[in-house]
Amino acid sequence: MDQSILKERHELVSGRIREILTDNPVPARYRDYFFNQAAFLMSAEDIFEKAVKRESTDPVTEDALSKRSMEECIADHEVMYAALRDHYETSWLNPGVCEEYLGDAARILGFLAAELRSGIAYVFEGRLFEWTILLELFAEIYACFLEDPADLQEAQQTIYWHFHDYTAEFIETQVKNLVCPDGNFFTDIIMHADFNDLTYLYRYGLPVSENELQTAAFLNQLSQDQIQAMADTYTEGYRIGFEVTGKDLSKKKTVSLHYCIGFERMMRAAIENFRKIGLEPTIAREPVSSFAGLGAKRGAYSTSVNRQYEYDHREDRALYFDKAFLENRLTCLENSYNDHKEEALQHGGPAVLEVFGEEPFSPETKPSAIRFSEAQQKLSVYQMSRAGEITNRFIPGEERSFTIIAYPIPEIAQDSDADRTEEECHKRFEEIFAETVKINTLDYKTYQKIQQCIIDVLDTAQTVEIKGKNGNETDLSVRIHPLTDPEKQTAFENCVADVNIPVGEVFTSPVLEGTNGVLHVSEVFLNGLQFQDLKIQFTDGFVTSYSCGNFTDPKEGEKYIRENVLMHHETLPMGEFAIGTNTTAYRMGRDFGITHKLPILIAEKTGPHFAVGDTCYSHAEDTAVYNPDGKEIIARDNAVSRKRKENVQEAYFNCHTDITIPFDELGSITAVAKDGTRQDVIRDGMFVIPGTEELNLSLTAPE
Repeated sequence: MDQSILKERHELVSGRIREILTDNPVPARYRDYFFNQAAFLMSAEDIFEKAVKRESTDPVTEDALSKRSMEECIADHEVMYAALRDHYETSWLNPGVCEEYLGDAARILGFLAAELRSGIAYVFEGRLFEWTILLELFAEIYACFLEDPADLQEAQQTIYWHFHDYTAEFIETQVKNLVCPDGNFFTDIIMHADFNDLTYLYRYGLPVSENELQTAAFLNQLSQDQIQAMADTYTEGYRIGFEVTGKDLSKKKTVSLHYCIGFERMMRAAIENFRKIGLEPTIAREPVSSFAGLGAKRGAYSTSVNRQYEYDHREDRALYFDKAFLENRLTCLENSYNDHKEEALQHGGPAVLEVFGEEPFSPETKPSAIRFSEAQQKLSVYQMSRAGEITNRFIPGEERSFTIIAYPIPEIAQDSDADRTEEECHKRFEEIFAETVKINTLDYKTYQKIQQCIIDVLDTAQTVEIKGKNGNETDLSVRIHPLTDPEKQTAFENCVADVNIPVGEVFTSPVLEGTNGVLHVSEVFLNGLQFQDLKIQFTDGFVTSYSCGNFTDPKEGEKYIRENVLMHHETLPMGEFAIGTNTTAYRMGRDFGITHKLPILIAEKTGPHFAVGDTCYSHAEDTAVYNPDGKEIIARDNAVSRKRKENVQEAYFNCHTDITIPFDELGSITAVAKDGTRQDVIRDGMFVIPGTEELNLSLTAPE
């Protein structure tokens, strides 16, 4: 688009919105709403003017926003985020407030208020196009409310066509952020910022809390050797992931980085490591618009300023999401990948740094929040399937890999029921961080040997029985893939610390037919959400019923599970059965009282777990994979994924959610052979196979 025309459009619309602050002729009931939104936008406009005042060849860290004092940074941050952090209950961002005061216009205006917050990202990155069309959207909606009654149908259509007409541009940005490394805003900050001056954290335009500030300050205290060791663990996991699966890393030129801000010192060392093996980083921003969906912590992200807000608005695109919009979006996705097919083919996959330690969150379900209709839920499932198929065509699953690692944030040291001084909290955080580093670097050879003892028993099984204790009602029978040549084949992967850090699990893709029973956990946190008394019934490997104790109304619990575990699917298969062996991580959780805060990446290594959704070999089932003993892992697919040979859209669900049973709720895991012979793997929460005794040391240590 012609930049001079775009600048003219920007000047015109920003001037019009600024007039609303002094001349706001909408009906009285809408006046405060529109004044509030206009004031927010003009504050953001002031930030935008600072962001674009630099030479185009200069790094981001040389613009006016990077020259602000800490006081100026905090002041700007307050204007952008105070409503979310401190005043949400009375804010126009809250669907309940909109419903109370705005009547029939509540859904449209509540949506608009949230969508305008995506502008924070646009102004800090100096993205003139996205910022201009967002301002134009607001101005067009405002015009629909100048008459009384407001033209709600026109407002609805304005929103619909805004997203429909600009889908190609939105998708192009997403694809380029994934596969094209040039001129990356986030890489620029990582590689050029002065980490001793913590104002650099405010340059992102992301929410900055004590978590981010204290994390950055803490990493500044570590020696370069410590930072390098953390980066090496992360990048070596990625490299080894290609090596152990026989994939050619030399074909790849980019790696997608995901990290929480505050970890820049480690990420700089990681980027330098990746560049040594021929990989340039690509980094996107965490989703900020309804178009991509709020709440997903990927790309460059920060801890949530308000998780209830993200939950309330996570399905806002329902306001414009229909079949025509979806088909246009899929066409644009395919076209964009086709335009960047060489870069896509050279993309290696993600390297993910997760954080953990936030207080558990159980959301309030608000009737006033925008939600998908049943038809839209089916469309959403279809979108995930088709988008996954398109992406896999241009970035083949059998040629890419990943790695994922997790570190704690300072909030983990704070307990609502513990009275600790600030100094005590700092000390506790440092202890938990050090223990996490230890867990992330455990000797994989020790675990590899122990886990082989477990696999040797499991490979004799036709089924594996899992039973709970201490109130846990789990009673499952999992069918295992039969081996036609046990000397050369295995059903379980001996998983050590490569792509999935830390070390410690054996896993398989169950045979669905004959996998039956109930999975139960008293409490679990999935995708950042708390589930109490979660029960899932499986019949022939598929979910047939489910419940949880989060709500007094069982129907609300079912809806909560369907939305956040089944991801709107009517059912999902058991895609994985695994036994976690990292009892050191289990002990860390118990000793520090943080078991409920451990991420699934670590939690899945602290007991048996079951995933609903795709297998661990999704889109790569035809690539032979071998354990360290040379045996081929043959359990790479199931009755669903085998459909890929006829109709790939029916073969994948594009989700995979792990649910772990803690050792203290585990009665037994027993391998049952075809002839009925039974051999325990775990009994009363303890490993009983010869050669696994070392795993019990952490389980029996005094708390």
